[in-house]
Amino acid sequence: MQKPFNLFAAVENIYTPRQRYVLLVASLLGLAALMLLGLAQYLTAFLAAGILFVVFRPWWVALVHKRRWNARLVTVGILLITLVVLVVPFYALSSLLLDRLVVFAKNPEQIMEVVHRVEKATGLRLAEQLNVRQVLLQGAAKVSGWLPTLASSALNFLVIVGLMLFTMYYMFMQETYFLLGLHRYLPFRNETLESLGESLKNNVNANVLGQVLVAMVQSILTGLTLWIFGVPDALFWGVVAFFMAFLPVLGTPLVWGPAALYQFSVGNNGQAIGILLVGFIVIINVDNVLRIMLAKRMGDIHPLVTLVGLVLGVEIFGLIGLVVGPLLVSYFLVLMEVFRRENRTHQLTHEATELVAASPPAGEPAPEG
Repeated sequence: MQKPFNLFAAVENIYTPRQRYVLLVASLLGLAALMLLGLAQYLTAFLAAGILFVVFRPWWVALVHKRRWNARLVTVGILLITLVVLVVPFYALSSLLLDRLVVFAKNPEQIMEVVHRVEKATGLRLAEQLNVRQVLLQGAAKVSGWLPTLASSALNFLVIVGLMLFTMYYMFMQETYFLLGLHRYLPFRNETLESLGESLKNNVNANVLGQVLVAMVQSILTGLTLWIFGVPDALFWGVVAFFMAFLPVLGTPLVWGPAALYQFSVGNNGQAIGILLVGFIVIINVDNVLRIMLAKRMGDIHPLVTLVGLVLGVEIFGLIGLVVGPLLVSYFLVLMEVFRRENRTHQLTHEATELVAASPPAGEPAPEG
């Protein structure tokens, strides 16, 4: 039987195998860049899904692989926990914070009154030196720029949360295929992948669980301290302290320090001293103790990594960048270490190959020097 005529077989391809390989890689990178550009505004959803997959996977392994619970029920339970414990409170807190900050910044009379009281009590001319009103207006513009990514657009927020939950569902339900795909398509050896996975897990725990736990404890302590010593809007400032606690070195003193100045300015010297004593003795030391304890259990993150990550993350992702930013910088450093190891391994293998090639075959005398 005569084979059908193949039109393509008769046409000579103008590319060499090397050129076809390079063009294939370039096409893949180009398509990946287009997909990334199209999904840029929803990138937060996929990053959050990956982070939460790492956070909740120990639960998944314990319940599904060890206790043989139904995988679908466990996955739905994890999604409900994510929604009730993480998403709703974070949205509520961030919305409260952003709305109040915008109100304060656009109507700076309350803050200016406090500034004038501090001036009167200390004799300093803060309003002229710092140009407080201009700073507040600039802050309002900056904070308003974060609103579309988190609080002002309910539809955008729902889409991001929906994509995150949808991605998490399939990452857990198709866990085996997902992990095998990582092993297949990531350009690392199995030993390197295991080391990389452990490093990334430690970074997630330190940046997400560790940072959030420290921020929550400091937020509660700050809010209680301000409430006990009679500072107005103690709940609101406790929420502010939660977000400020992510800042290295400065952190919650940016909240309880001005609160103490406010109490001094209105003549409540005893309350002001009480705030300062609790802040320096309890809140700061609780932060230090918790970070030391968590560093032993979850991995230590250098403050410079946190600072750079915060600047990067907030600029790109808004308030959620407080968590995602340091994580991205940590991942970059981990990948750089992996690159160093891979290069070293390749170099050693190349040297061993050259040594074997240079050695004489068995039974033949070595060449005389």
